[in-house]
Amino acid sequence: MEYLGKADAFSSFNEIYQKYREPFTKLAISYVGDRSIAEDFVTDSFIAYWENRNKLPSNANVPAYILVSLKNKCLTYLTRLRKEQEVIDSIKSQYQWELDFQIASLEACDPQEIFSEEVWQLVNDAIRSLPEKTKEIFLLSRMEYLTNREIAEQLDVSIKTVEFHVGKALKVMRVALKDYLPVFFLLFIK
Repeated sequence: MEYLGKADAFSSFNEIYQKYREPFTKLAISYVGDRSIAEDFVTDSFIAYWENRNKLPSNANVPAYILVSLKNKCLTYLTRLRKEQEVIDSIKSQYQWELDFQIASLEACDPQEIFSEEVWQLVNDAIRSLPEKTKEIFLLSRMEYLTNREIAEQLDVSIKTVEFHVGKALKVMRVALKDYLPVFFLLFIK
């Protein structure tokens, strides 16, 4: 673009806008890929020039000034898009990890193991190792399928107490069945 001094180049904002609006819009579209966004950036850049025109030196290159403003708006927009994409990629990566884990767990799940003597021995040993109150609450919850409220009413304890003991028992079971994770979920997670 040709260099034009501020004082003698354009007599009005409208002349500047008419001459450079479309070329600047095409340039912005080539970066942001959306005409309406590009047009907004171009308009904002022209407005920024107009608002700051009295602060510029008399020999300022007006099109270059507007173009720098447009470049910065496009860069800010693209940088924000890149950050958004990084977040999306991170979420996708986490989802992919969870999906891979679920697939691997199912592939490793052998129904014969779930009902094997070894697994039931581990479960029984873990249950026997629980404190009496924890064992009682856990058995009511996971073997008799009572709700926490029903257990609390039956044993005359608070629901929080029931939740505490069930959580405590599940931790013991999780450790005892660490090599049989699908079994743990199948048998004990409601």
